Amino acid sequence: MGRVKRLLDHLCLFNHHTLHTVHSWDCSAQHLRSADHYRKSRMAMISEFLGQLTLQLGGGEPTYPTVVPEPNFDPDKDAARIETAIKTKGVDEQTIFDVLTKRTYNQRREIAFAYERRAKKDMISALKGALSGSLETVILGLMKSTAQYDASEIKASIKGLGTDEESLIEILCSRSNDELKEIKKVYKELFKKELEKDVAGDTSGDFAKLLLALVEAKRDEPSSVIDYQKIDEDARALYDAGVKRKGTDVKCWISIMSERSVPHLQKVFERYKSYSPYDMQESISKEVKGDLEKSFLTLVQCFENKQLYFANRLQDAMKSKGAKEKVLTRIIVSRCEVDLKKIRQEFKAHHGKSLYQTIAEHTKGDYQRALLSLCGGDD
Repeated sequence: MGRVKRLLDHLCLFNHHTLHTVHSWDCSAQHLRSADHYRKSRMAMISEFLGQLTLQLGGGEPTYPTVVPEPNFDPDKDAARIETAIKTKGVDEQTIFDVLTKRTYNQRREIAFAYERRAKKDMISALKGALSGSLETVILGLMKSTAQYDASEIKASIKGLGTDEESLIEILCSRSNDELKEIKKVYKELFKKELEKDVAGDTSGDFAKLLLALVEAKRDEPSSVIDYQKIDEDARALYDAGVKRKGTDVKCWISIMSERSVPHLQKVFERYKSYSPYDMQESISKEVKGDLEKSFLTLVQCFENKQLYFANRLQDAMKSKGAKEKVLTRIIVSRCEVDLKKIRQEFKAHHGKSLYQTIAEHTKGDYQRALLSLCGGDD
């Protein structure tokens, strides 16, 4: 919190200093231009400062975004650029993704409102008509909030014949309590259905029970008090419910892994090693199979290091000559305003090459350029 206080002090000092500077000068055009230039340069500096700083307010998870607010934001100017790009013969895709990949979701919304005022038509419909293929998927994804995007991806994974369990597992097992609550709210707004009902209708058995327990979002919030007795009890319970006995008490595993806080579970898995000859991930692979195994493994990997989990997913999506575009697009779009900067660091540390270079090697054209812009830099 000390870092946050210093940031707020810095912002207050900036605001006071800027106002003092502008008011103490006379109002000649030259001086006003100087004041405006000063204000913009200070705003650019502060935006960069905000982008680099990890803010953790209100007990939420820290964020490490690659897409941060554009300091000299002018929605009308951006809307005009996009309108011209759409009207250009052959469509100027470069301008479209140059603008939209360098603005936050809230700024993109403002651009959409400005576009509608100018063009008297909906910007998202205009983008749909102008773009196609993988680039269209990225740009339309960016026009949704993170929760709207996640909700839409969940809906796409369970509608129609067959379920895309992999996508369902990735989203539901990696999102925080707050994120899941927001996804549920948005899901109901968008699709007029309860997320729980759709998940229950499309999955079965213990796999369904685990996902539904996660969707309830009943996970404890992290506590400043470390309960060593509870850590030991949970570690013992996980061991007794799995490796120690014949068969697995999956209900016990689901209860502990869907209800305990992340810092608590990290300590539980460490303590677990004193009871079991296998660590938690090895135990999961020995005890359960199929989608249930994948779900428990995803949970444990996210509890231990969520950004490394996503880095490994990205690496897996770009192992072969091409890329699993669906996975690649979803992670880049859904995490660019959350923790993509940290995912980039984990990718480089564990896979020996930057995420930027890897994307460049496995994708092409405007799709590649849009993803690289969201990636935000070569480490």
